[in-house]
Amino acid sequence: MIERTFTVQNKMGLHARPAAMLVQTLQKFDSQVRLRKDDQEVDGKSIMGILTLTAEYGSALTVVAEGFDEQGVIDALDRFFTQQAHEE
Repeated sequence: MIERTFTVQNKMGLHARPAAMLVQTLQKFDSQVRLRKDDQEVDGKSIMGILTLTAEYGSALTVVAEGFDEQGVIDALDRFFTQQAHEE
């Protein structure tokens, strides 16, 4: 199990389009992925779950990945959140 915290860097937050892109990224992996913001935790492969987090610009999202490809999940999320910093 790997746990890591990422910061939402997209000025518009984690709205529908980036949430869909996040789900597409995570569905490539077999590991279970949970996202946590404050006291709410959701399935990282569920767009509805992600949207309920209402993750705005600057929000801290803690990711817990568990499975044989968990390091790949964390690496992909690192790239995802870095790329999101440059998009609207």
